[in-house]
Amino acid sequence: MTIRVLIADDQDIIRSGLTTILNGQPDIEVVGQAVDGREAVDLAHRLRPDVCLFDIRMPHLDGVEATRLLAGPDVEDPFAVVVITTFDTDAYVSGALRAGAKGFLLKDAGPELLVQAIHAAAEGDALIAPAITTRLLAKFAETATSSTPMQPLSPLTEREEQVLVTVATGRTNAEIAKELHISLSTVKFHLSSLMTKIEARNRVEIAIWAYETKRVKP
Repeated sequence: MTIRVLIADDQDIIRSGLTTILNGQPDIEVVGQAVDGREAVDLAHRLRPDVCLFDIRMPHLDGVEATRLLAGPDVEDPFAVVVITTFDTDAYVSGALRAGAKGFLLKDAGPELLVQAIHAAAEGDALIAPAITTRLLAKFAETATSSTPMQPLSPLTEREEQVLVTVATGRTNAEIAKELHISLSTVKFHLSSLMTKIEARNRVEIAIWAYETKRVKP
């Protein structure tokens, strides 16, 4: 099954490079390219890609708002959006966390990590580049509007606490399974339980909560 991808970035050279990498994969096809957020939203509705790969800083409509329109909490049939950013100069990434983005990459991430993020998003999973996880989520936690993080609906088990930490440090499901010596299905079970207990929509919000509650520190 081919994963259909929409790329949005206002820099021609970045769009071209991403397209070359992704089209070089046997099971990925770039079906559209947008130069700004407004065009990205229009193309997404028209083409219905499996994954949207969005830059943050774009003219007319930035990547955060484009993500919110396509993957936000009010969207009935949300798209899978992966944000690709230059973290050190990006002041908007924390907004994308709440807007529904399923993954985060730095623009200097290697082709292997890019392909992993696309596959993860297409499968309903998420990948946060380990190089930015701690800095990005810790910064978000420091600037979060809520001074008192919500408490879980019921206490977390010891295993859920372990899974929580691995998610917050950027591990994929396969890496978590290997590190904790459990099966992939068990990892997914614990993730589902975590999302229910802390009322998170996805693993990104699980990671945010881990930083907000000081379970993981930068």
